[in-house]
Amino acid sequence: MDVSWAHAAPSIFAAFFASLVECVEALTIVLAIGAVRGWRSALSGSGAALLLLLAIVAGLRPALARIPIGIMQVAIGGLLLLFGMRWLRKAILRAAGVLPLHDETAAFAKETARLRALSGSGRWDLAAAFGSFQITMLEGIEVVFIVVAIGAGGAGLLMPASLGALAALLLVIALGLVLHRPLASIPENSLKFVVGILLAAFGTFWVGEGLGISWPGDDWAILGLAIGFLLAAVLTAWLSHRTVRQAVALVTEMERA
Repeated sequence: MDVSWAHAAPSIFAAFFASLVECVEALTIVLAIGAVRGWRSALSGSGAALLLLLAIVAGLRPALARIPIGIMQVAIGGLLLLFGMRWLRKAILRAAGVLPLHDETAAFAKETARLRALSGSGRWDLAAAFGSFQITMLEGIEVVFIVVAIGAGGAGLLMPASLGALAALLLVIALGLVLHRPLASIPENSLKFVVGILLAAFGTFWVGEGLGISWPGDDWAILGLAIGFLLAAVLTAWLSHRTVRQAVALVTEMERA
């Protein structure tokens, strides 16, 4: 079925940014494993996981086609909304200073130190291969969920969502090959903030579609929902940050008294 660019573009971008976050996190661990234990085993484990994930996506496509679109939109939209709100909550707490910012450089150093404490590295290192396979599957399953959820929102959207995720994967792989280090320059916490907003907007839109709500502007309503979630998230982060600062100031005054 042909899908117009205006209809497919939101799915592509949402899948791209969401997958970019997961791919960066997986790359950090794979780079650490490769640098310490050997690239052959690390890349073999990741490659095996990617092949398995592709098989899962290919296997789910026929099953999705047999489920009524209304039921699929409500079920997947609800899960996508919850998934997005979880990411958005963490991003707000980090922006407010309640949770520490995620640091890929620190994660790389920690994983490197752990791997150096292990023994048995060699030409084929099962521990390294399994570690790469495990982290790639762990982050990849989230990518698969996002792709399937976005693709289930409407007829013909699974392919555009898959292309968005594939583009993110290829970009991260290319940067990893060039840099050979954690992608600390990518503002992952900001990406998670944006992705949380996008997933929450998509989830809300598709739950409404499944319930028979006629959104004004059709697919453009997703943009309006995203703006609404953005304003609410920014306001919540600002209020939370101000509350944290006031609490810190109060504790400081009490300690001085």
